[in-house]
Amino acid sequence: MIFHETTLKDAMIIEPQLIEDNRGFFSRMMCRDEFTQHGLISDFVQHNMSFSRNKGTVRGLHFQRGVHAEAKLIRCTRGSISDIIVDLRGDSVTYLKHESFVLSAENHHMLYVPPGFAHGFQTLTDNTEVFYPVSAAYTPSAEGGLRYNDPLLGISWPLEVIDLSIKDASWPFLQQGQPPIF
Repeated sequence: MIFHETTLKDAMIIEPQLIEDNRGFFSRMMCRDEFTQHGLISDFVQHNMSFSRNKGTVRGLHFQRGVHAEAKLIRCTRGSISDIIVDLRGDSVTYLKHESFVLSAENHHMLYVPPGFAHGFQTLTDNTEVFYPVSAAYTPSAEGGLRYNDPLLGISWPLEVIDLSIKDASWPFLQQGQPPIF
C-alpha cells in the first residue's frame, strides 16, 4: 500500500498496490503493521456499507463526539463518489478546512479519516456502494453532523444535490466564533 498525505493533518489517501495476472488482481486493503507505521488507527470494530440509487445523493457530513469519535476507512466498491472531510479539531492547524477526493471502484483508493473529522460524500454515479470500517461502534447519543451547504465551510459539491436525508438536511449551521467540536 502507498500512503499519501493530504492537505488535512492526519488524513491519508491509501493506494492499494495491485498484483495483477491473467485472472485479475490481488491487493491488501488493510495491514495493521503498515497502518501503525503511519500512525493510523487499525482497530476497526464495526463495518458499514451504504448503497445509493441515484447520482447526486449526499450522505453526511457525520461525526461522533468524545470517546466515541471514530476513525473511518472509506472505499467505494461500486460506482464513484466525491468524498469530503472537514477537520473539526480545535487545536489543529487545518481546523474547519475541508478537502475532497474522488474514490471509485476503478481507482481502488481508500480514504483514512481520523477521529475528530466530519465525513460525507456525494455519489457521482447511479447505484453506488461504499464500504467503510470504523474504529468505534455507532452511539446515537454521540452523533453529530454538519450541514452539507454550511456557508462557513463553503463546500463545492460537484453535482446538484438531488437526494438528502431529513436528518442531514436538519443539522445546524456552524456559527462564527463557536467553540470547537473536538
